[in-house]
Amino acid sequence: MKVSPTTLPEVLLVEPKRFGDARGYFLETFHQARYAEAGIKLGFVQDNLSRSAQGILRGLHLQHPNAQGKLVYVLEGEVFDVAVDVRVGSPNFGKWTGATLSADDHRQLWIPPGFAHGFCVTSPSAIFAYKCTELYSVTDEIGVVWNDPAIAIPWPVAEPQLSAKDKALPRLADIDPARLPRYQG
Repeated sequence: MKVSPTTLPEVLLVEPKRFGDARGYFLETFHQARYAEAGIKLGFVQDNLSRSAQGILRGLHLQHPNAQGKLVYVLEGEVFDVAVDVRVGSPNFGKWTGATLSADDHRQLWIPPGFAHGFCVTSPSAIFAYKCTELYSVTDEIGVVWNDPAIAIPWPVAEPQLSAKDKALPRLADIDPARLPRYQG
């Protein structure tokens, strides 16, 4: 397994080893001890799966309190996946990092608690998997609008399809800082 920091050092790109032959391939999508050695030490309590069509954008979502760390990867298709640091006091507050994840490359992205997360489907469809460190809590949900000009993510789709909830999300600057997670240093 290869683990690389992104432009936001807490967000990690994970490339599991793939073992293949004429029959197909095998890879571990998670191994607690190996991931802990790589710095992903939080336990997972919930797994989620979503299927979306091309051009669907989900995000940017997070929870606070009860922040979720997420280990995400694609089982079918391809997505452009993004994490945004929204921790008040962070030297990287409002900055983003992203990676293309696909079923072909099996790469994963570790998004620690305190980061907003979103993805856009770039293939005809995609099945997207999330391992979460906290249970989903509707009362802790926060979101940032996908096209916040201060964050300036160059999404690969100019006019994505969004849920009504995601269309109505505020810009990061319009969220009360008391509602956001704090940078711990």
